[in-house]
Amino acid sequence: MGIEPLVFVGIDWASTEHQVCLIGADGPVQRVFAHDGDGIGTMVDWLVAKADQPGQVAVAIETPHGPIVEALMDRGIAVFAINPKQLDRFRDRFSPAGAKDDRRGALVLASSLRTGSHWFRRVEALDPVVVELREWSRMAEELKQECVRLTNGVRQQLWRYYPQMLDLTEDVGADWFLALWTKAPTPAEAMRLTETEIAKVLAAHRIRRVTAHDALAILRRPALTVAPGTADAARVHITAVAERLNLVNWQIKTVLQRIDGLVEQLAGPETEPGKIPSSATRQSCAPCRGWEGLSSPRCSRRLIKPSRREITRLCAPSPVWPRSRSRAADPVVWRCVRHVLAACEPSSITGPASQPSTTPAVAAATPPS
Repeated sequence: MGIEPLVFVGIDWASTEHQVCLIGADGPVQRVFAHDGDGIGTMVDWLVAKADQPGQVAVAIETPHGPIVEALMDRGIAVFAINPKQLDRFRDRFSPAGAKDDRRGALVLASSLRTGSHWFRRVEALDPVVVELREWSRMAEELKQECVRLTNGVRQQLWRYYPQMLDLTEDVGADWFLALWTKAPTPAEAMRLTETEIAKVLAAHRIRRVTAHDALAILRRPALTVAPGTADAARVHITAVAERLNLVNWQIKTVLQRIDGLVEQLAGPETEPGKIPSSATRQSCAPCRGWEGLSSPRCSRRLIKPSRREITRLCAPSPVWPRSRSRAADPVVWRCVRHVLAACEPSSITGPASQPSTTPAVAAATPPS
């Protein structure tokens, strides 16, 4: 911990007020502070006044981020975080029945930190660029989920009256697909569409996998027989959704560009040939892009012989299932392990891979250690 703490504090945080328990020389003291500028400021001042220096105050809390954590760390107070599931085991010391309330929760946090500080993880101040990068990555994930939801809505409406258009591509939320649908929103209008108009749309969006001739032939396939008004209703629905999809697509591009810029800012200067980059540089290759950053050929600072802990941290978002009693490795997990090991080989940077010691069939059948 560095400075030996003399005061141990547990904070049971909430949305409107926070229960604080302080254990010092005079025993536990309970107080409640409101979640606003005055309340948090008063709480921090009260804690700092209980010791000769802020470093002698150790605070336990169930979250490693948020305004409370930032306010405490700004004054030099040591903040320690613990998983709520671990805290449940400590609560059994005070209530075998597992009863929960704010006062008991704060007391359990403070007492557990005093007697079992090695179970807690100290919260360190992050680089401002990392904080911004995490927020942009969350935004990217939310936008992608929104894009999937809107795309499914477009696909469902096209299935009602215009299924032949779904044969053009699987990504019906792409900009070029929506632009082409605007030219021919119904099968009747597709009959009046020319090959030249389709070619202009494809050329504007640089689409080469679909030709104008093939697209026109698909759009002019026999249409479904639907009830009167169905095509018009679906057209109105898709028009409204397409406007939001175009905005979400633009926002995704903007967010990913910003993420790339922050990653380059974190990575710093290029690594000299033949020199192994530092651990911080290796970890900054893919702080938020996951497998995309590891497998990207543009990344010149891919992992070189990382530790098992680094591999585990990078692979944490991937689903992992325990082995069955038959000790057979899950094929999904094994494929992920092989991809990670391939990305971590030095040959992925210096040159082509060397001759493998086993054949692909033997390697695929060998369970991971």
